[in-house]
Amino acid sequence: MVDSNFVDRLSGRENRRYSRHLVIPEVGIRGQNRLKEARVLVVGAGGLGSPVSMYLAAVGVGKLGLVEFDEVDESNLQRQVLYGESDIGQPKLEVALDRLHEINPLIELVGHAERIDASNAMELLAGYDIVVDGSDNFPTRYLVNDACVLSGKPNVYGSIFRFEGQSSVFWGARGPCYRCLFPEPPPPGLVPSCAEGGVLGILPAIIGSLQANEVVKLSLEVGEPLIGRLVLFDALQTRFREVRLKKNPECPVCSENPTVTALIDYERFCGLASDEPPAETINIAPEDLESWLKEGREPLLLDVRTALEHQTCRFDDSLLMPLQMLPRRFEELDPDAEIVVYCHHGHRSAHAVDFLRRMGFKRSFNLDGGIDAWSKRIDPSVPRY
Repeated sequence: MVDSNFVDRLSGRENRRYSRHLVIPEVGIRGQNRLKEARVLVVGAGGLGSPVSMYLAAVGVGKLGLVEFDEVDESNLQRQVLYGESDIGQPKLEVALDRLHEINPLIELVGHAERIDASNAMELLAGYDIVVDGSDNFPTRYLVNDACVLSGKPNVYGSIFRFEGQSSVFWGARGPCYRCLFPEPPPPGLVPSCAEGGVLGILPAIIGSLQANEVVKLSLEVGEPLIGRLVLFDALQTRFREVRLKKNPECPVCSENPTVTALIDYERFCGLASDEPPAETINIAPEDLESWLKEGREPLLLDVRTALEHQTCRFDDSLLMPLQMLPRRFEELDPDAEIVVYCHHGHRSAHAVDFLRRMGFKRSFNLDGGIDAWSKRIDPSVPRY
């Protein structure tokens, strides 16, 4: 049957560019027009956002939005293939948009140079039909999930860590959402970030390509999307496996009787913000620690990172006590000692200091910005990672 309402909006140049799509029965002219009409928002232009956005631009997604606020760091280049050596220090969003325009100047590219949060998420999602979660932290994952459920949009999810990755399509209107799989976030500091635990540089390309594939299938309405399915990939074994997911009838956001009907404070939900403000003396700046050491003060430098991170770089004579072990080993420490706790960027050490102070270690301090800030601002000879 001929669809009398169908209008081919492809130009001659687009017909030439997408010719390998046009000969695929499941795509064809109608399918390529569907891709041209698709509006996709990618949250994050890092490890996952790089391959996702590059392939979505290449296949001809009509409107492609990027949410990104960070700058290119040298440590990004091992896996974030949107960027090169000359881009270090530049805003990721500007570089990404230029690169994507080079890949395909025939699509609409929209940059959102801001951090997505509860105050702007619904407005950001409003101009798009599909959302790709390329974030690397739990507050943003829960935020994107809830915003997608509340707006009725599919959330194309991916995550990576070391040699393992996973992907799914969370769509509360048609299947389970992220909260159905993970009702509660892990305790702060329990799951290392990629910066803390590492990630194989090739892994984001594999998982990001899966995410881009799901976007294309959703746009074309072909195949079987990963709704209600979680794909797990082990790069060391080169093995995929699939886990079937069920909708949680008591899910607080996507069930028939939700308790979450508006976006919340996701930093606090994930335990990264406290109702009680920390004491003013809880943090110590790298410059102040430098002054202490020059004055001859000898605080105990307590490293709460992993053993591998400790091997990569550390303060001389510092004591390694990973955050997960701290509750079992804190009695080894002198409660009257002056202690400066440090990690990579200061997040894990902040939780360690909070714990130590509650245990009576009143002279414990958090190195603000972690050893990374020390390297950038005080001693460049300390390796960064």
